[in-house]
Amino acid sequence: MWIIRILSSIIFLTSTVVTIPLAFDVGGRACGLAFSLSLASFYFFYSVLRLATPDTSRFRWFLVKSVAATQWIVLPSLLIWSLNRFSVEPTDTRGWVERTFSGKRAEDTSVSQWILGPDGLAEKVTVGAWDKLLTWSTPAFQLSEGFCSLLVIQASGQVTRWLVNRSGKSDSWMIGLLVMSASVISSAVYFLYRVTQFPEISNVDATLIGMAITCAIFLCAWGIGSGKGNPVESSLLFAYIVLCIYQIFTDYQPSGPVGPPQPSEAADFPPFPPIIMASYTTLLQALSLLPSAIHATFNFIVAALSTVTPSVIISLAYRLFVLYASTRIIPAVRDSGARTLSQEPSLEDSDGAGQILGVLSWFSPSILITVYTSLLMQHFASTSNGDSGDWWVSQGGDVGNNLWRWINVAGTMALYALELKLGKEDLDSGVVGHWKAD
Repeated sequence: MWIIRILSSIIFLTSTVVTIPLAFDVGGRACGLAFSLSLASFYFFYSVLRLATPDTSRFRWFLVKSVAATQWIVLPSLLIWSLNRFSVEPTDTRGWVERTFSGKRAEDTSVSQWILGPDGLAEKVTVGAWDKLLTWSTPAFQLSEGFCSLLVIQASGQVTRWLVNRSGKSDSWMIGLLVMSASVISSAVYFLYRVTQFPEISNVDATLIGMAITCAIFLCAWGIGSGKGNPVESSLLFAYIVLCIYQIFTDYQPSGPVGPPQPSEAADFPPFPPIIMASYTTLLQALSLLPSAIHATFNFIVAALSTVTPSVIISLAYRLFVLYASTRIIPAVRDSGARTLSQEPSLEDSDGAGQILGVLSWFSPSILITVYTSLLMQHFASTSNGDSGDWWVSQGGDVGNNLWRWINVAGTMALYALELKLGKEDLDSGVVGHWKAD
């Protein structure tokens, strides 16, 4: 049963990651917003259905299973409907309120067409409200990522401190954790070097990068020197600051012009032994005999994945990881230590914080779609500064800026500095406070 759940989750994540940017790329901005809104609404009502019906009801079991089985038909149907309905973008770049009430009704033949027709009132209100919600929620998602990342960093520091101070193999743990921390810092320095090679970094950007890195190094040294932190916390904090800086500038163009590929000269000897080359040739011939539908499906998947940059996928994966980890860390700090890390948040918790986390876990598919669409809009807005992103601005999108990303960097370091200032060097508190050591 758990294998089916894992496969279902993988298929859901893959289809979501592939179809939403495909709707933006093929149908335009309004098509992508309409498809993500319809998809989020479907999973929202599916979660409400699961919450509203009792667990012991046979009708509830049949209804939930039926809706879950039809989601693989609903998803492509919603995509086709969105491409058919919203693929033609309006040339008017005014807001949805002005486009709806300024003179649109005079061109319609009936009230129903004005409300339900193309570019009607219902379309403008729903898609326009979804657009505003995603735009306004971007700062909240960004700041929540920083807060949850700080929770994960501090929880990791407490666990590693317990391993070194209370376990029987403290020396082995200390050496291993030092090597891991050095590896994390080395990787962060490499990506920081990559950032310095981007061509579009201005003097203001360089100043902000220097200030952020200087503050991060100072906080890392302060934490280790005061004993309130450790190398693992410091390395993870430094890596997160570098990750934020790297995400700010990853939408820039490559540092050098990309020339045409040079033709490769034929080698005197094959790159592999003849038996491997013969097996490779046989495999290619077998693949060429597959039906054309399989080739078309593979080409479609490759083309859909090419519409998303790796920076968006990495940002989505990291943001989901820290949000999910925080739902385990917060109850562990509040209740019974590390035992709570293995328990899912539930609506049956006694306090309000646990119930809120339980609600968020029930509506996780809709939250995933919202977060992913917000990241895609950030990406398209960032690329709109160049010629390749003119289509986003021409369809009513805003030009992106990195203000809230820089605020997230400053806020994360400020919270960590406040924790170092007010915190106490106490091992018997937090996540590992209820662990036992013989």
